[in-house]
Amino acid sequence: NSPSSTVYFPNMSPYSGSSSVTTPGSRPVSSRAGEPVALMWTVDDVCNWVEDEVGLSQYKACFSDNFITGRKLILLDASHMPAIGITDFQHILVFSSAIRELLGVELIPWDRSIADPPRDPMGLFLEQRRPTGPWADSIRLEHFK
Repeated sequence: NSPSSTVYFPNMSPYSGSSSVTTPGSRPVSSRAGEPVALMWTVDDVCNWVEDEVGLSQYKACFSDNFITGRKLILLDASHMPAIGITDFQHILVFSSAIRELLGVELIPWDRSIADPPRDPMGLFLEQRRPTGPWADSIRLEHFK
């Protein structure tokens, strides 16, 4: 199987409680306990998700040309989408919502007060997991619970 023949598992939860398993020509099917499987996705996996799950296949090239992996999805918010070629506001809203759902994070209100209770552990975890390297790879979700 070539990387372009990756298969998305649409009926599988984006979270799993076991260790990482990858089958040839497919996306990873599990992750470290509770962490989004999407963090391990390749550019091809993300492009397949854009086509199969989001339903906006006209933007596959935007993701592949900009080398957007599952890890880079953490950084991709509405303010960055025009830079990669997604300029239709309704499509930006669709992608923003789909990425939040995929990664399991809540929408942070623009008027959030510092007096509010702490944010959800997944959002805090993903903020720290954005960079690459040994330090970021050593971060676990359970550190934020």
